[in-house]
Amino acid sequence: MSGHHHHGHAHGHDHHHHGDPANHGRAFAIAITLNAVFVAVEFGYGFIANSTALMADAGHNLSDVLGLMLAWGAAILAKRAPSRRFTYGLRSSSMLAALFNGMLLMAACGAILWEAVLQLIHPVPVHGATVSVVAAIGIAVNGISAMLFMAGSKDDLNIRGAYLHLMADAAISLGVLVSGLIVMYTGWIRLDPLVSIAIVILIVLGTWSLLKESLRMMMAAVPDNVDSRKVEQFLRGRAGVTEVHDLHIWSMSTTETALTAHLVMPAGYPGDAAMDETAKALRQEFAIHHSTLQTELGTTAHACCLADAKPDEHGHEHGHDHHDHDHDHHDHATHDHDHDHKGHGHAHSH
Repeated sequence: MSGHHHHGHAHGHDHHHHGDPANHGRAFAIAITLNAVFVAVEFGYGFIANSTALMADAGHNLSDVLGLMLAWGAAILAKRAPSRRFTYGLRSSSMLAALFNGMLLMAACGAILWEAVLQLIHPVPVHGATVSVVAAIGIAVNGISAMLFMAGSKDDLNIRGAYLHLMADAAISLGVLVSGLIVMYTGWIRLDPLVSIAIVILIVLGTWSLLKESLRMMMAAVPDNVDSRKVEQFLRGRAGVTEVHDLHIWSMSTTETALTAHLVMPAGYPGDAAMDETAKALRQEFAIHHSTLQTELGTTAHACCLADAKPDEHGHEHGHDHHDHDHDHHDHATHDHDHDHKGHGHAHSH
């Protein structure tokens, strides 16, 4: 009996998209419109009030608009159906958007920090009242926009990137408001850049986790919400399974996880119903939406060539260090969503 390949994605994913960015189209449209208008207003009044802080904040808000457009575009692309060329569809665009959003936010923080340092060295008189009023509007605009994405930010890194961007702007506007009021009553103009520097440090600390997680996703690491050891234990515990190897778990998008694994089952293929049950359990217990499981009798040495590298390099155990790795691995290329069962390009005859 030759190896069987069971694709666990035939059961659908939609009910697993907690905070699917595709459901946030209206939120994106409202947030982009509000922020685009505010950028024009803030820059204009910043110029009139001779406030470099306001103009710098306007530049940061412009990065918000670009970031929101990027996240929205990724959400739309993520809905594209799989094709012969892009066998996963364009789901991974959401991971790219999250990564770029984090990088964009870091770049904006760098620009604001530079402007603040210049203002510390060469202080400029600021019209505190104008600055405070515009900053108050900024808090409202960014606060309302951020609330639109609050729910989705918990489960979707792409949405979290947009949410963090907006919350960062609200925090900056709050700092500008407070410093504007103090400057207005005390005349201490150096407070404005000092507050900006403090807020930038806080934003960088908050953005670091977004950057780190999105980089891990792009490097096909096991998602933070999945324990690979528990997944392996679960698969080893299935009826008839004596060994698990070629176990790979990675993110297809900011909301979906995929898995491939070879199950050694000496008694033979257990039937579609048993495999369907395994795929269902993977979805429900581990939030793994797309699983491809290959069964083998174990009469020959089947193992993954990637395990020749040190286990630590993969960030998770594959559970097959003792095997002789003698075949090429094409698991990632087999999820073509055409639901064929032709194998992975390395059929095992028994």
